[in-house]
Amino acid sequence: MFDTSFMSTVWSAAPTPFTADGKLDREAIFKLADHHARLGIRGVFIAGTCGEGPYLADGVIAELAKLTVEAAAGRMKVALQITDNSLPRLLDNLKRGADAGVDMAVMAAPSVAIHYDQDYLYDLYSKTAKATPLAVGIYYRGAKASVNLMPETVAKLAEIDNIIMLKDSCCTERDTGIILGARDALKGKTDFFVYSGNEFNCVGAALAGYDGMTIGGGCFNGKMAREIFELARAGKLDEARALQTRMNDFMYDIFGGKDITCWLAGQKQLMVELGVFSSNYCLCNYHLEKSYLPVIRAAMEREKAYLS
Repeated sequence: MFDTSFMSTVWSAAPTPFTADGKLDREAIFKLADHHARLGIRGVFIAGTCGEGPYLADGVIAELAKLTVEAAAGRMKVALQITDNSLPRLLDNLKRGADAGVDMAVMAAPSVAIHYDQDYLYDLYSKTAKATPLAVGIYYRGAKASVNLMPETVAKLAEIDNIIMLKDSCCTERDTGIILGARDALKGKTDFFVYSGNEFNCVGAALAGYDGMTIGGGCFNGKMAREIFELARAGKLDEARALQTRMNDFMYDIFGGKDITCWLAGQKQLMVELGVFSSNYCLCNYHLEKSYLPVIRAAMEREKAYLS
């Protein structure tokens, strides 16, 4: 079964690097793995939302997975999003990931499900999980998603031996309580780790009882987020909150202010400035105005201790 020693405080939901003409940047995949290792990241989640997985062709996802596993070289575990709209498609995606050597398959609720109910969703998740020896994770968006996987269904799914992780991007009090309660009920029977996806509130995640964070900014704020989470878990709340405020300011500078106007393009530009990516090209509709470059560079200089 999965080596759960890698289920540490922060996983990076990594961006996918592209060349300026939109092709997969193979060299940058290796540089990104080295960069993650310097930050102390021990798990990467690829082809998720930040990784633009829904925009990638199947062949590109397969190549991204293969190269990321090769680049990780045992220094970190690799999780691949396999989300799709039917069991046959999920199983195809699962096979691509297994063939590439990933350690975990992660699935969100389908974007399209006609006449679904919770039994249907449980069946979809459980049949996928039982079709593989890989560890399986759940990418949970709750009512934010077009298809609503209920937390009570998550609690049932957590009883399946190889479903060992959940990324919670919903983070409502009710849903969190049910999901963390399901995790606690499994103690001593199986492993089930629950991660928050809200990097703007690592302190709250630690206090609520999450096991850690799986975050889209992990390639630049991963070291800082881990420190915040561990300070909060140790009861050093004043230090944790001060550092959280600092990290939030850092993210706003990279993402284009509180309106998050350049989110992914800003993050990729930071990777360009660090010499990791060759371009800030995005498949989704985020762009970076040149006038914003000085803000990103100033933020990088201010927080350079957390970027290496």
